[in-house]
Amino acid sequence: MSKHKPKLILVYEPEKACFDRLIADGYPPQRATEISSYLAQSTDIAPEFATLAAACEARGVAFAPVALDDAAEALEGEDGQSTLVWTLTDGIAYFRGGAAPALARLNGLRTVGADDSLFALCQDKFRSGAVLGALGLPAPQAGLARDGKWLVEPPASAAGWFVKPNRLGAKIGIWPDSRCHELGHALELSRRVFAAYRDDVVVQPYVAGRNARASFLGLTPQTGVEAIGIAFVDSGADFQTMADSMALYGETGEAAKAAGLYAEPELVAVADVQPGADARIRAIAGRLIGGLGLRDVFSIDLRVEADDTVHLIEFEVCPGLPCFDFRAYCRQQWGLELAEGMAETAASRFIGQHHGG
Repeated sequence: MSKHKPKLILVYEPEKACFDRLIADGYPPQRATEISSYLAQSTDIAPEFATLAAACEARGVAFAPVALDDAAEALEGEDGQSTLVWTLTDGIAYFRGGAAPALARLNGLRTVGADDSLFALCQDKFRSGAVLGALGLPAPQAGLARDGKWLVEPPASAAGWFVKPNRLGAKIGIWPDSRCHELGHALELSRRVFAAYRDDVVVQPYVAGRNARASFLGLTPQTGVEAIGIAFVDSGADFQTMADSMALYGETGEAAKAAGLYAEPELVAVADVQPGADARIRAIAGRLIGGLGLRDVFSIDLRVEADDTVHLIEFEVCPGLPCFDFRAYCRQQWGLELAEGMAETAASRFIGQHHGG
């Protein structure tokens, strides 16, 4: 038994650190702003560090937020039995958060969340889609293009195709014409993405349906799929663009709110509307937990058709914890605000049992 007080270290990559690095690498300021905006949860959660510290202290756990650039030094020499590392922001290309769970492993420290191999996999949509398909999960098959040339041609699709960056952010299409009906247009989009962001594009058959998100926080290590919250996320648009994304989070989100341009998407429990789809999504989540190794905290993005057909779009090992939907999940599933839920999750890893919140 360790004599050290249990400690939760939250590692995060600040938007400004990413922005400055992208500028140094030759990205124009507008593109650097767009790319670094994906780290907005670091900006959004920072004002709650004191609340998190108090929630952890109430459970006998010390709390230390650590910027990613300081993580190597901060994790070195920490006690393996009493230290838990929670990585807030991921990334293997534009962002570097995927280094944090690897550093934890290097130093013999336990982590909250999936192992570092999944941090890399989930950030490469083409590779992760291939793995999801191999697991028998309903992920759309994809083609891959780089700067106007096919690396892998996409399957035929009567409904057209959806084009998105392979390694940048989540599932957004960047521009309103990211759904296209000609493969020539898809290649043109790949040229635009390459010029703007230096990335490949994934080209998938367009799938209809409502956008849904499954959120999970394992308050105890024994928590299972019954605790997943599954909601339709209705923003009024078919898919999210870069402009839509930037209006939701971080400094750009605050500016959008101040200008009256922000409207929080509506959340509707899938089980209340399509219980069959809810059951299918829980089965998918169980397969991801058992076959892929998701654990502790994650989210899954899906499209759900009216006949309960479910399409798995992607999984996230670092869901946007301070985002409206994850906060709502914590309140509805656990009756806790975000900081309390995070503190309870960490404390349960030290004592192995839930002890009230």
